[in-house]
Parts: sequence; structure tokens; C-alpha cells
Amino acid sequence: MPPAPPTHGPLPVAGFSSAGVACGIKANGNRDLLVVTSDRPATVAGVFTLNRVQAAPLHVSRQVVTGGVCRAVVINSGNANACTGDTGLTDARSMVRLCAHQLDLPTEQVAVCSTGVIGAPLPMTQVEAGIADACGQLSADGWADSADALRTTDLVAKAHTVQGVVNGREITLTAIAKGSGMIHPNMATMLGLVATDASITADALQAALSQANGRTFNRISVDGDTSTNDCVLVLANGQDEPITCEHPDWAVFADLLEAVLSPLAQAIVADGEGATKLVTVQVEGAQTELQAEQLARQIARSSLVKTALFGNDPNWGRIVAAAGQAAGEHDIPLNSNDCSLQIAGVAILAAGKWLGSDAEAAASEAMLADAYTVCLRVGDGDAAATMWTCDLSYDYVRINAEYRT
Repeated sequence: MPPAPPTHGPLPVAGFSSAGVACGIKANGNRDLLVVTSDRPATVAGVFTLNRVQAAPLHVSRQVVTGGVCRAVVINSGNANACTGDTGLTDARSMVRLCAHQLDLPTEQVAVCSTGVIGAPLPMTQVEAGIADACGQLSADGWADSADALRTTDLVAKAHTVQGVVNGREITLTAIAKGSGMIHPNMATMLGLVATDASITADALQAALSQANGRTFNRISVDGDTSTNDCVLVLANGQDEPITCEHPDWAVFADLLEAVLSPLAQAIVADGEGATKLVTVQVEGAQTELQAEQLARQIARSSLVKTALFGNDPNWGRIVAAAGQAAGEHDIPLNSNDCSLQIAGVAILAAGKWLGSDAEAAASEAMLADAYTVCLRVGDGDAAATMWTCDLSYDYVRINAEYRT
């Protein structure tokens, strides 16, 4: 795991300002629009959803990432601007134009994101007022309000900061994210934004983000659904000699990026719609990391496993069966006689043999905790992988049944 310890945050990042405001997109009057800007050109990288139904803002922001330079990001919550046709694309471009005008920036250096209800047109009168308001309130200390403005069904705002030394200089990475429902790995399963004062080339930044995302936001599951709007952007505005993929400190930077994203990924699962517990799914003893990830992914997304977690039921058969399903789909060698399982630190299965009702009773008691680990060993290989998931509760159904009503 990355070595950088988290700091208390979110902390300011040199050269960056942000603000989060309420402009009336959300009926409850909560913050629903934010702007983040750099006072100098910033290298940019991005990862986007693989859902073939993609919101209008993604088409605009992809172009910004391709250009390699970004000076500002404008984001609204409460409305996804997805499945809104040509009007939606026009509105996304208008958000860029309005923000660029307020900040006197080139439009091609302004990215845009949206999150919320699919299919409704953006209320552009409110959006325009919100952009002007946010641009007028920009502050180095605006990260907490910005994180709050990202929220939709999130119960808590999500922000984090890490610091470390790269290329002989201390750098800061501050990240904000949102996510609670429609969460499943397929890039990126949420919205996220990272600002750093590191100096790094666009190719090196993209490589670091792809790696860190694969180990964090692509290792979480709440409900198995991937959104139309998923996007993570990283802006780096350092002005000294940029590091490249070949630089010896590239790995240090990549670890720092993973370190700032990992707590946010886990926070999204812990804040999953209706969730009552955060569960780490660890698969060990596989032949390759990819095989371990594929097994862990299926366990983490299984509705049968997740409902058992809610009921504090150490139903080891569901867990082994989910691993077996993944093994069949991905042609992974797996023999149940090689499987050993611990739930919340209690051994349930050893070399394919059930350890009895007393073990299950102890595990059920341990599963009352808010967070614990399910660890499945599948053989004597050296590879392992971790996923984060949550239970599936009655409240998940209620929240999503009432989402638009």
C-alpha cells in the first residue's frame, strides 16, 4: 500500500482556488454547484465511465483531457444532464463558456461535470447565476464547500489530502469525490476531482491516474450499477521540471495519488445507499493479481452475499459460490477443497471443510461490527487483491424507490 500517511484535510493546494454554492438546482436548497480553478496552466488527466450511455459533459471534458491543459472545472449536482440530446450538449458547452468568461480563460481549458437525476434538462438560469456566484467566492480554503456541493444522495461530503516529497519538493494532493448509489467498477463509478501542485507531464499523470484508479475507485461496489456520468479528473499545476513515466519519482507520485483516492473510495462504500457496514473483500493465494481481482469482484457485487452481510449471516456457501461463478466465467482454476475462509477474523472454512456451528455463531457475532474483512484463500499462489463493498439493506430499496418522487 502507498506509504504516505493522510493529513487532516482538505488542505489548500498552491495555485488552486475553489468554491461551492447553492443556486437552486436542488429543491432542498443545498449547495449544488462548484468551481475549481488554477491560477496557472495545469496538466490534466481523466478517466471516464465505460457505460455506453454517457452524459453530455463527458464529451466536453474528454476533449479538455485530450488537449492536456486545464485551468478550471465547473460541476453541478442534482441534475445529470444525461439523455438530454442536443440540448444537453449545448448546455454543457454553455456551462464551460460561462465559467471561462467569468475567469477570463480559454473555453478549451475548462472541463465540466454533472451528477444527479438522468433525463431532466438543466435549469440554465439557475446554473448561470450559480457559476457567477461561485466564481465570485473562489478561495484557497473552499474545498469543504466544494465537496459539499458534489453531494446527491451522499450522507456526508468526501474530501481528503495527502502530502509527500516528489522530485526533491514537498507536494500536496487534495481530492474531493461523491458517490453513494450506482456504484460498481467499470471506470469510475462516481465523480472525483484531484488538485496537486506537483509538476508532471500529461502522459505520466494519465498513467498514474489509470493505475491508482484501478486500485481504488475500480475496486468498490455498492449495487452493481455503473453511472452515465462517472468521471475522475486530476489537475497538476507545478512549474518546476516535470517528472515523466521514466523518472525515478514517478512511482512515488503514483503512490501518493493512490493514497489520496483510497480513503475516498472506501468512504463511498461506507456511505452506500442504505449501507450499515463497510466490508473489505480480500482474495489471497491466487496465481495472478487479475485472477484474484476477478474473484473478489464477484463476491463484492453478489446480491446474495450482500444481503447475508446485512443479516449478519456468515453464509460461507454464498461466498465460495460467488468465487466459483467468477472462476467459471474467467476460466480461473478453482477447487473448493483448496478454499479457506475467514469472516470478521473468525475462521469458517479450512481446506474446504466447514468448521462447524460454533465458528458460525462466533462469526455472526463479529459481523455486528460496522467494518470488517472477508478473506478467502483459494490456493497457494502469491497473488492477492482487495475490493470494498457494503451490505444491501431494506433502506437501499426505499431510497431508490423514492429517488425521483
